[in-house]
Amino acid sequence: MPPRNRDLHGNVPDKSPVALVLIDVINDLEFDGGDKLLKHGLPAARRIAALKAKARERRIPVIYANDNFGRWRSDFQQVVEHCLKDGVRGQSIAQILKPGAEDYFVLKPKHSAFYSTTMDLLLKYLEAKRVVLTGLTGDMCVLFTAADAYLRDLRINVPQDCVASQSPAENRKALQYIARVFKADARSSTKLDFAKLRRA
Repeated sequence: MPPRNRDLHGNVPDKSPVALVLIDVINDLEFDGGDKLLKHGLPAARRIAALKAKARERRIPVIYANDNFGRWRSDFQQVVEHCLKDGVRGQSIAQILKPGAEDYFVLKPKHSAFYSTTMDLLLKYLEAKRVVLTGLTGDMCVLFTAADAYLRDLRINVPQDCVASQSPAENRKALQYIARVFKADARSSTKLDFAKLRRA
């Protein structure tokens, strides 16, 4: 039998074989090591913003997968407002990657964007078979998300210039592991062609 609700009553208008996922980029960075993450995350944020603009041009859906960072009485918009207006360390990254009205988001309680979230259901309605993973941090949340994507038989891109960690060395190790074990394409964002990915 066909599914009763094919399109979530029109609330997921996009259909795309590819989705761009931004992991924990709306982040106050108010923790030990946050200064190091800001240093490496800021250049990555600028490249993610450029990649997001390319995605929107190609009608590729953009999904923010974000922690509440202990603010469990807040929703995603409150997390955004906190990072934009409260003078926090991560404000500059939040300003560069502020979500738009057309973007999707899922709140995640742990490292992976899939664990106890709506990500599976959202990707199903988008009909996405490939995810392009970007964000913070390469050696934790991006790594765990890539593992869960691989277990779901999704194809994976993790542009190496769009992922940051506190340690560049650990970030490189994580990207190498993701590429080797999860068969991800880790080439830079400048070599990522959304039109080709859609056709593939």
